[in-house]
Amino acid sequence: MFIIGQDMGFRFNRRISIFKGLRLNLSKSGPSVSVGGRGAWLTFGKKGTRATVGIPGTGMSWSEKIESTSQTESTSGSLPSTLIRLILALGFLGIVLYALFQAVTR
Repeated sequence: MFIIGQDMGFRFNRRISIFKGLRLNLSKSGPSVSVGGRGAWLTFGKKGTRATVGIPGTGMSWSEKIESTSQTESTSGSLPSTLIRLILALGFLGIVLYALFQAVTR
């Protein structure tokens, strides 16, 4: 049974493509800018920076907020989390480079 209550909220989101690989995002919480290609992108907004990696065509994606080095202490990151972030960053870079290469060769 569907009941409308106080937990319901109005949502608004509009994406405007500036050019290939760059989008302006407008939402109720404010504007942001996304850079990237199909399957991987970085979003810069007032809430910080977010990296998102997805499998195109599946609807599945993974997203993580990226903290600046000034906000974290050097002892806060463990070796496994640092290694995972490095692997994800390299994967993101690979996907972006692949998308750029595909765009250039078409």
